[in-house]
Amino acid sequence: MRLSTTSKVGLGILVVLMAAGFCAYAYQLMNGLVVTGMSNGVSWGLYITCFMFFVGLSAGGLIVASSAHVFRIESFKKVAMPAVITSTACICCAGAFILIDLGGIQRIWRMFVGLNLTSPLAWDMIVITTYLAINVLDIVWLRKGDERKVQILSYIALPVAILVHSVTAWIFGLEIAKEGWYSAIMAPIFVASAMDSGLALLLCVLVGIKKAGVFDAGEKLFSDLGRLLATFIAVDAFFIGCELLTVAYPSTAGAIELLSIMTSGATAPFFWFEIIVGLLIPFMLLASSRCRQSEALTIVAGICVMIGVFCKRVWLLFSSFAITNVYGAPGIAYGSTIARDSSGAGMWALVGSYTPTAIELLIVVAVVSFCILAIVLMSNKLIGPETA
Repeated sequence: MRLSTTSKVGLGILVVLMAAGFCAYAYQLMNGLVVTGMSNGVSWGLYITCFMFFVGLSAGGLIVASSAHVFRIESFKKVAMPAVITSTACICCAGAFILIDLGGIQRIWRMFVGLNLTSPLAWDMIVITTYLAINVLDIVWLRKGDERKVQILSYIALPVAILVHSVTAWIFGLEIAKEGWYSAIMAPIFVASAMDSGLALLLCVLVGIKKAGVFDAGEKLFSDLGRLLATFIAVDAFFIGCELLTVAYPSTAGAIELLSIMTSGATAPFFWFEIIVGLLIPFMLLASSRCRQSEALTIVAGICVMIGVFCKRVWLLFSSFAITNVYGAPGIAYGSTIARDSSGAGMWALVGSYTPTAIELLIVVAVVSFCILAIVLMSNKLIGPETA
């Protein structure tokens, strides 16, 4: 399909943003992670936040696509290709954020020769690689129309899609030193948010490719997916409520401090934005059959869900960084330019602080631009009558 002039301009803007981000990344490679807002006190920042977010977007897409074949939901099979396309683009972006966060990408070979199989980080690398391979095979066989192979692959893809975000959650959920992360239901929380954010992205993509004249899912299927998204939102809200109750009920000193940071402290804006804008408002919109019939309102609800899930990643990650797990002097070394300019006790901190720098923001914008560009180009190339 030929792209319109407006589409070409939009794609050109995405390419420019990607180029700017690549220059920022080159600058980071030359100077190290000191150009970011991260430090020893806050060792994970915007890159890992985006990694968690994009893994969820990806997992949600493949869960929808594989469920269509596993449970033989004929209507959902129509959107299998768009779902797998979004899943593939998002998992590539998630992997990119891991490489960017490494700082020195030239040392990536150490991940393979010194892999610690007892670490959730190693599990995540293995599962994400497997997951990407499944996505590629799914696209190839969907494009060829090989229903038998797609059916067999879906029985593997569905548990792997659930596992890919569960393993990501275990990186945090098995961290006993951080009270805000250490939880038995961290994996269900991550999977629930993956299902609603991934489906929300799919709805936005379906509207986009419909307006571009590439593929029309139909009003009924679109409304059904909106109703399913409302269900996923309710499940997500339930797990968040369970986690908050479990943390709050014992009323331990650490739990009270954590809840205070989440609800009225540094991460409170992100927490309340997710609760109100990311859960309550979209659920109310999608619970109404009249609202689901409106593409505009459904897309508004989907965008709210995605922003809300991103906010969840922010408050979940940084609320625990705001509470130190090192008590007593001297604390945690700043490990930044502050340390070089300090002497004695001045280079130590009990808690860290973090604000993303312009370099980080440029790099993130570039990766997001790549994701949009990849979805547009793959949809234009791969979605046709034989896959619809």
